[in-house]
Amino acid sequence: MPPPTALLPGRSAAPRPPPPPPPPPQLASAARLSRRPLFNAATAVVVRSRSKDEASFTDRILDYIEGGPKLRRWYGAPDLLPKDGSAEDEEDEPSEIDIEEPRDAVLVTNGDSEIGQMVILSLILKRARIKALVKDRRSTEEAFGTYVECMVGNMEDKSFTKKALRGVRAIICPADDGFFSDLDLKGVQHIVLLSQLSVYRGSGGLQAIMNSKLRKLAERDEEVVLASGIPSTIIRTGSMQSTPGGDRGFDFTEGAAAKGRMSKEDAATICVEALDSIPQTTLIFEVANGDEKVTDWKAWFAERTKTATS
Repeated sequence: MPPPTALLPGRSAAPRPPPPPPPPPQLASAARLSRRPLFNAATAVVVRSRSKDEASFTDRILDYIEGGPKLRRWYGAPDLLPKDGSAEDEEDEPSEIDIEEPRDAVLVTNGDSEIGQMVILSLILKRARIKALVKDRRSTEEAFGTYVECMVGNMEDKSFTKKALRGVRAIICPADDGFFSDLDLKGVQHIVLLSQLSVYRGSGGLQAIMNSKLRKLAERDEEVVLASGIPSTIIRTGSMQSTPGGDRGFDFTEGAAAKGRMSKEDAATICVEALDSIPQTTLIFEVANGDEKVTDWKAWFAERTKTATS
């Protein structure tokens, strides 16, 4: 039955006010994003919760990277691979066509290790084209999206190594893992090797026995790099520590690596800063955290390279 006012002549029902608009969707805050782990529990790098002024380099760049999925939706970048892994299977098949690419990429070995992730983050900040050798492609792609081209395969497979090195101008090897054994590095313009050989040689007793295999791998990597004839930067660091970078200075004196300690974040920064300072042959130096501050890495490497060639 219509309301009583509708039955009276000359009277009409008063219009109902429109419903209020729905509240805007709540977006995830940068603080909540910064607390998300970068990878799964097996290879987790959890971002520390600190104030903006105290945030380390890795904290700030992770805040930027964690917006990757949203940026891909906004700007139409390709989505991640389907869960069934069908696209992965197709990508793993060796290509019979030798595709020429411009040599503008940086290949990061051991890319899903903690320090490998830090190197990748530093390269993203430099806007470099990045290829990374990883064990878990999905975790890396979920963390970095289209910023990184992930490579999964057997380095003893020549077809895979050829594909991995295609378009690569420089290699950053952040771990002593025997990567350079029996590789054709033709076309690579610069190798940056992060070595803990000084630490392994300086250890004694039970620690020396435990490090014997790592020492052999580190010695083999350095030997292969030196024999390759490719301009190389070998950074012999102190014992690697999962401590914040940027808080301390450095110690470049001889013997510092055997006795000192080194933040992984600082080591990753030095690797990336070394990329564009290509020596004529080989630059080898030791580094641990200390008191010397470096404000201009380009000038620092230029001076070191000049001293090494004089």
